Amino acid sequence: MQKRIFLKAVLGLSVALGVSFAGSNLASAQDALEKVKSSGTLTVGTETAFAPFDFIDETGTHAGLNVDLFEEIGKEMGVEIKWVELPWEGVLPGLEAGQFDMVAGPATITKARMERYRFLSPVAEATVAILKKAGDDSIEKPEDIAGKLVGSGKATAQLAQLQEYGATLPEPVETREYVGFNEAYADLAAGRIVAVANSLPNIAYLASQQPDVFETVLPPFGKSTYFGYIGTKKPEDQALLDAVNDALLKIKADGRLGELQKKWFGQTFDTPEAVTDPNV
Repeated sequence: MQKRIFLKAVLGLSVALGVSFAGSNLASAQDALEKVKSSGTLTVGTETAFAPFDFIDETGTHAGLNVDLFEEIGKEMGVEIKWVELPWEGVLPGLEAGQFDMVAGPATITKARMERYRFLSPVAEATVAILKKAGDDSIEKPEDIAGKLVGSGKATAQLAQLQEYGATLPEPVETREYVGFNEAYADLAAGRIVAVANSLPNIAYLASQQPDVFETVLPPFGKSTYFGYIGTKKPEDQALLDAVNDALLKIKADGRLGELQKKWFGQTFDTPEAVTDPNV
């Protein structure tokens, strides 16, 4: 139903400095929902190294839960979805610079992020779990990572929870930070680290795709957290974000989100309509 337009975003000096002021001022003069309805296009920023939410499949196609879910959101709103791809470290600066209407990361909903951004209704749990090499009998439960080298994403909520959890163990966990989780998984497969801490949906999907390489260590640990989509708190953006959120709530209520969760995660997650007081 929708035409997917996939753009490679080039983050140059203009984004880093948040310039292109003239374009931003003109855009802000018009309500974002009116602009989207007028153009018939909702522009969404994301990265494509966060399977099963967003990734490039073996055919070179942009795939994942976010792609399928935003297709449904587009149907509800009567608009097409235009995807802007860039590394995660550039996604939120790109949002603030006005390069797209919202972010489909998704990102863990945290107190610090909620102070700066608006989160829509959460789409999945983000509780942290451990991924190990298949057949590694030295890690059978989360506490077995005590005294071991464990990787996670730099400046992520998952890393923060790993460090907090590791401090409670008899021996401190040594952590290695990665710009992207794919690099952490590669190091785990090569034996350079013994485990990776990431959200349960992400590692459960990876383990199901490569069962000869990886295994998920259960139960998950840390505080109950959720993934959500992000917009700004600018007044001119709120009507648009309300409309997207209304579409998302409808998709949740009629079971479509649950079907997509089962497709991409192998299970469904109960998520609240909104998160007002995050645990992290």
